[in-house]
Amino acid sequence: MCIVHAGFSGTLTIFVIFSFRFRLPGHSMRAAMKIDLSKQQKNTMSDKIKTIYDFDFRLIREYFSSVERQGPGSPEVTLQALGFVDNLTENARITDIGCGTGGQTMELAQNAMGTITAIDISPEYIEKLNEKAKQLNLQDKVKGIVGSMENLPFGQEEFDLIWSEGAIYHIGFERGLKEWRKFLKKGGYIAVSENTWFTDERPEEIQEFWQKAYPEIDTISNKLAQMQKAGYMPVASFVLPENCWTEHYFPPFDAVQKTFLKKYAGNQAAENFIKHEQYVKELYDKYKAYFGLAFYIGKKIE
Repeated sequence: MCIVHAGFSGTLTIFVIFSFRFRLPGHSMRAAMKIDLSKQQKNTMSDKIKTIYDFDFRLIREYFSSVERQGPGSPEVTLQALGFVDNLTENARITDIGCGTGGQTMELAQNAMGTITAIDISPEYIEKLNEKAKQLNLQDKVKGIVGSMENLPFGQEEFDLIWSEGAIYHIGFERGLKEWRKFLKKGGYIAVSENTWFTDERPEEIQEFWQKAYPEIDTISNKLAQMQKAGYMPVASFVLPENCWTEHYFPPFDAVQKTFLKKYAGNQAAENFIKHEQYVKELYDKYKAYFGLAFYIGKKIE
């Protein structure tokens, strides 16, 4: 899913902080894109920009850590993608890059052979993931570590499967595929979900939104071509169903938003943040025929 963290009223007045899987600096929340300010705003906004920028990082972590998944998805979708992977044994090594609090990680652990190293830039997310693993008696199968997807602490050909739901966009689809390939064994699989256009043409409003948020968004056919160019044999792709958004993503945040606004009552930055979360939902409801998430599964064949 996508989101732009900024005030959204008339004219934007701060950085646009775009995060698909809603994580923080490092591999997880990236791309701060400056919005042009009016001359009058430029003279008065420098201090406010810095304050809100710091505030976003701190509160986004709090906001998104309170839910099972930090982006659209579902247990069924995770299992559907896993069904295309046929190389796992009891000794298999798996990594979940940009794991968040581990909603999909636990599904993998309960349904795939092997052990999982889950990595995220946020210590809070990793703490919750490891706690969840203990609660499910999966602590011997899942280990969460803090780290950046831009500088992964892994060895050459260490893994049989690389997994990443809604997170690869933080460094870019093509870059992620290319840089992570070296960590896969020959015959290993990569499975990622990614922002995707469903049509070749789309309304101007949603086109402009994504051009600012994530210019690398593209059609399924182009994404598959990029995967092949990066050195994988494309195995499968499929669009995430609507309920990944309407049941598993948006509804859990309804109560979170109320609590968040109550806790930070009177804080304009917090209120703008929630307004924009609501705006993203409006965009999805209005333009879901044109964009969403798709899963891409590839195999390293040489």
